[in-house]
Amino acid sequence: MTRQAVPITLRGLRKTYGPVRALDDVDLDVANGEFLTLLGPSGSGKTTLLMVLAGFIRPDQGVLRFGEDDVTRLAPHKRDIGMVFQNYALFPHMDVAANIAYPLALRGVAPAERERRVEAALQTVQLAGYGARRVDQLSGGQRQRVALARAIVFEPRIVLMDEPLSALDKQLREHMQIELRQLHEQLGTTTIYVTHDQREALTLSDRVAVVNGGRIMQLDTPRALYEKPANRFVAEFIGESSLLKAERDGDGWRCAGQPLRHAGTVPAGTRALLMLRPERVQVLGQQGGEHLNVLPARVSAVVYQGDSFLLQARLADGSAVSARGIAHAAVLNRLPAVGEPVRLGFGVDDTVLLADDGG
Repeated sequence: MTRQAVPITLRGLRKTYGPVRALDDVDLDVANGEFLTLLGPSGSGKTTLLMVLAGFIRPDQGVLRFGEDDVTRLAPHKRDIGMVFQNYALFPHMDVAANIAYPLALRGVAPAERERRVEAALQTVQLAGYGARRVDQLSGGQRQRVALARAIVFEPRIVLMDEPLSALDKQLREHMQIELRQLHEQLGTTTIYVTHDQREALTLSDRVAVVNGGRIMQLDTPRALYEKPANRFVAEFIGESSLLKAERDGDGWRCAGQPLRHAGTVPAGTRALLMLRPERVQVLGQQGGEHLNVLPARVSAVVYQGDSFLLQARLADGSAVSARGIAHAAVLNRLPAVGEPVRLGFGVDDTVLLADDGG
């Protein structure tokens, strides 16, 4: 349905508000047809970056290109972008078809062609037959689809989305994530998506840019972000993790007095942080674990959470470690009680060392 997608190039984008740098010399390359998510906490700069892409905010310095075109100073309506807002921004006095046709009317598209494109857009978002309905007759998920249809009906090369699923309940939100991903694959547009929801970013994206303090902390695939975070901020922001002090021991590393076998790169210096994902940590008996790294600890809490359990323990130095597993009855019956000693094991490939930046 869309025209040829275009890449996006950002170089040295800066935006300040008084003493605050909302964007701090941001460089970014987005490939043709890529689904890239800007992920970060409130105030990180992700929405400011999206608004610069849309043309609603002008950067203080830097260059923004869509393909070969410099659009840094170009007005929003001349950028050929589709936009899906957080609150959908639908017109309540118009029916569904009129809402979707609105950007076509602005562009002077003839009525017959408008009708054809609206019907095609409704088919694309699985709302065929809904054109005559009022907006207030729609569910939240249907309104979200109408907003999507309006964003794609004029065949933009780039689609920008500002937390479009945040108002939906958890079950519908997860369903719509799959639908959005499938729609992107069907249309092939270059898509920039903003969210603060880590799981949403990992579900939807080809790549994710983790943003904090107006800077991109790491730009990578969802798997790489989760398994090999570049720094402490990314490790703590993406999923659950235990961060433990590690110290260099000759050519190797130790944590809580125990040697660590590890794979991959290691940071320079004499100190590091060992990052452990709870689902990669095994609760061992008194025997076993010969091929694992093992840390002795004492159980501080065992929490049943329906489909899983969370075991929390403390090392001799007081550091906290979590282990999460599937809540099979046989496993739950063997879990140690609070106060009991326990051995926690984790594989060499799951032993990730990060630079200890003191954060």
